[in-house]
Amino acid sequence: MSKKTIAVLTSGGDAPGMNAAIRAVVRTGISFGMRVLGVHRGYNGLLNKDVQEMDLRSVSDIIHHGGTMLFTARSPEFNTPEGVKKAADHCRELGIDGVVVIGGDGSFRGARDLTGAGIPCIGVPGTIDNDIASSEYTIGFDTAMNTAVEMVDRLRDTTESHDRCSVVEVMGRRCGDLALQTGIAVGATSILVPEVPFDFQRDIIERMRFTQKTGKKHFIIVVAEGVGGVADLAKEIEKQTGIETRATVLGHVQRGGSPSLRDRVAGSAMGYYATKLLKDGKSNRVVVMQGGKITDFDITEALNMKRTFDKDLYDIAHVVSI
Repeated sequence: MSKKTIAVLTSGGDAPGMNAAIRAVVRTGISFGMRVLGVHRGYNGLLNKDVQEMDLRSVSDIIHHGGTMLFTARSPEFNTPEGVKKAADHCRELGIDGVVVIGGDGSFRGARDLTGAGIPCIGVPGTIDNDIASSEYTIGFDTAMNTAVEMVDRLRDTTESHDRCSVVEVMGRRCGDLALQTGIAVGATSILVPEVPFDFQRDIIERMRFTQKTGKKHFIIVVAEGVGGVADLAKEIEKQTGIETRATVLGHVQRGGSPSLRDRVAGSAMGYYATKLLKDGKSNRVVVMQGGKITDFDITEALNMKRTFDKDLYDIAHVVSI
């Protein structure tokens, strides 16, 4: 009987902790007696047969590195029926019996399509935005938050020295979790997220004026990328308050850096779980965290779930950051 062959790839935006997941897939697969292939640059690697056979030492000394050792890319060609068929045909030619896909919702849609074309796939949530509805936690979120907090703390030093207001944009196009938790951690006067409509006067200007009366002289406003417009917000704040105001976009610095303990552990646990699902003959599943425990859902079911924003935590931020 031939040895079962699985593959692992990372797709979409990179996230700290992806390497921990890759490492877990490779070593778990080998421990199960499987042959493991690493696919370079996401689904493009399947289209181009850009793969390498992995052994235990292939993933040595990667757990503490950010990014992904397999690289990542977006693949317009794979997003077509012809592309999916080509990728599936290449999997069969390479003897691949299943694929672990580490990424976000777009990557999971690709995994569902590839499963539909006859190649069993398991998804693992890796995205700094924490925007996977089916999972309360995604690999990379904790590291990105800690990076954002460190950067805002540095900004605070100069903001405080000059009695300024800093309007800081953090990542999160559709999800405000990164902005919310970073905002609480840095004591932001206002936190703007896509999930909650805001009133400029009430939620920014009036809060700043109230805290001025209590002796506060410098301010941090944290804004999610999906809200945007930080340069215009900064200009309007300065115009209405007379406080010198600067806008800062943290950008892709939030994606990089050595993954935190939480992301190393979550990546390892999820990678192990995904590999075991393939060993047990499961497919079209996504590994998720629910109630602090690792479990799994059908990918289609997971993609249809609606993400809930933690309004209670948002209300807490409103009270304590004043």
